[in-house]
Amino acid sequence: MTRFRLLLLAPLCLILARPALVQEKKNKLPDTISYYKDVRPIIQQHCQGCHQPAKAQGGYVMTSHGDLFKKTVNDLAGIVPGKPEESEVYRQVIAAKGEKPKMPRGKDPLTEREATILKLWIAQGAKDDTPASAKALAIDADHPPIYTAAPVINGLAFHPDGTMLAVTGYHEVLLHKADGTGLIARLIGVSERLQSLAFSPDGQWLAVTGGNPGRFGEVQIWDVAKRKLRMSLPITFDTIYGASWSRDSKFVAFGCADNSLRAIDAETGKQVLFQGAHGDWVLDTVFSVKGTHLVSVSRDRSMKLTEFATARMEDNITSITPGALKGGLQAVDRHPTKDELLIGGADGTPKLYQMFRTKDRKIGDDFNNIRNYPSLPGRIFAVKFSPDGNRVVAGSSADGKGEVRIYETAGKQIAVFKGIHGPIYALAYHPKAPVVASAGFEGVVHLNDANTGELIRDFVPMPLKK
Repeated sequence: MTRFRLLLLAPLCLILARPALVQEKKNKLPDTISYYKDVRPIIQQHCQGCHQPAKAQGGYVMTSHGDLFKKTVNDLAGIVPGKPEESEVYRQVIAAKGEKPKMPRGKDPLTEREATILKLWIAQGAKDDTPASAKALAIDADHPPIYTAAPVINGLAFHPDGTMLAVTGYHEVLLHKADGTGLIARLIGVSERLQSLAFSPDGQWLAVTGGNPGRFGEVQIWDVAKRKLRMSLPITFDTIYGASWSRDSKFVAFGCADNSLRAIDAETGKQVLFQGAHGDWVLDTVFSVKGTHLVSVSRDRSMKLTEFATARMEDNITSITPGALKGGLQAVDRHPTKDELLIGGADGTPKLYQMFRTKDRKIGDDFNNIRNYPSLPGRIFAVKFSPDGNRVVAGSSADGKGEVRIYETAGKQIAVFKGIHGPIYALAYHPKAPVVASAGFEGVVHLNDANTGELIRDFVPMPLKK
């Protein structure tokens, strides 16, 4: 082979070798394993769903470095520094005597790399290298969040019997009397940021989506009567959005920042649906009346229809013509008795759509659109139907201000709500009274008369430190 040919082949060899070199570097473990960078994410993803203060299975909590060294109810040491084989946490996640790892229970085992990281960290002394700036006081039922200012409220939900209102806080859901006259309970979990709330139709359960941004997403399911965490399910590596229930209270759907639509069995936590047809974050979901289909809206400017049993994406309910939707979609709600959908998003215009197409699609059409309502200023973040389906309400944000408007479903605007100042990110329609709750950037819950728009009451749902 001539020298000229060798010179030509040399760059090609480097190009072919580079992916393997990159993969080798990626797989190589650091000489010193970091608790904060290497071990903590593994524990968050695989362990904290069942081992947190609100749900300490086996009497063992894994939400802080110090908790890991405590003993379980069986008097077994979770972590023994320098001795992986004597550390129950490590023994539970590796195969032994031909049997599969016992933990995580009911889920895929840790990868070989993850198990090796855990083993090496323990062998190296199980040290805590958490930066001082990242250390925070423990937050649990015995140490509830302390507020010096009200945080942004992303989610509101009235209980189906109309007795209570659930409000998102920091690390917690606050249950209030529906008329805003008193705090009933604080449901404190692992997630720092909560994005959505949804009571099951039978009123037994409360689904919560959220997570820690850029680290993990979480779906929580709470027993409403007992105020107990029934399930904590870590999913993906960013916060989770738009929880909704099937009409039989058996399944929970939600959207993810990895562009996926998912649903789980509310009894077991098993994922029963995955749809990856969206091109951007999926921000809200709703089931069809009969529960045969799921509807999802996304920052990708589309509303998609998915068959629940097969996870097959059946249709783009909204127009697919470029420019037909000006910006992403943020919120969707379904008529209580019809497969009609109310949506809102970046263009500030609430829109009503039929769910199922009755005419072949043609390029440029928006056939499923039933009507558009008068626009709100800015971007719409929340929409809701009234319990009887005769009215719709939408809330928006524009230049640091907010607005809530209510319309007849047939199209006529009824009122602009009084007393609304800051951006609105969440709405809830009372199931038994003409009252709408709204909240957002200011951290204040507003209760307005749905007939007149007059303010009935507003209140800060979090106890503030004086």
